[in-house]
Amino acid sequence: VEAALGRISALLDEGADIIDVGACSTRPGSMPVGEEEEWRRLEPVLKSVRERWPDLQLSIDTYWSSVVRKAYALVGDFIVNDISAGTIDPQMLPTVGELGLTYVAMHIKGTPETMQAMADYQDVTAELVSYFSEFAMKSEIFGVKSWVLDPGFGFAKTIGQNYELIRNLAEFNRFGRPVLVGVSRKSMIYKRFNITPEESLPATQVLHMQSLINGASILRVHDVAEAQRTVAIYRMVQ
Repeated sequence: VEAALGRISALLDEGADIIDVGACSTRPGSMPVGEEEEWRRLEPVLKSVRERWPDLQLSIDTYWSSVVRKAYALVGDFIVNDISAGTIDPQMLPTVGELGLTYVAMHIKGTPETMQAMADYQDVTAELVSYFSEFAMKSEIFGVKSWVLDPGFGFAKTIGQNYELIRNLAEFNRFGRPVLVGVSRKSMIYKRFNITPEESLPATQVLHMQSLINGASILRVHDVAEAQRTVAIYRMVQ
């Protein structure tokens, strides 16, 4: 818990607007830990975070509705960040709608275990537009009024498809929702240039700038101070 609080404190000092907390890796090939273990890990951190920063805007990275309910009872309002857009747990969207929470809907095919074998598209941008059109209808049905669109960079996409989505990011503005971009230190950078994730910071900021130009509203990052400077430059040159 102390390590998590220290990390959060540093991110806030660097200018983070939202703190995203998760207790289960969703990187390619990762294995799920289950909803009970996820909550066991999350609960003490969430409790301490809310005590120390009562007004902090929290995002919780989970695809379990049971975790959402328990977290809401513990910390109150937060953003639900669901990599599956409600496809893993059918109770997720009804729960979010009932509680009136903001929801991040991300595109994925399969699960983190299987997704890298499923990057097969006729037209990746068109298929994602169709996916979010269907999600928009589901959000209406389940009363999810506030939602954010996440194209899911690196989730069931090839390196080339990721760059195509950056290039066509403005296509997603048709939904009138904030667009979240999470490309920080991802393999679309370090595999493309045969470098390490730690060496990917400059290229990450290039992608952040292009994403902002193309309509992104939220950047999910590792390096907050550098991303804040990128946002500041973007605002000065616009």
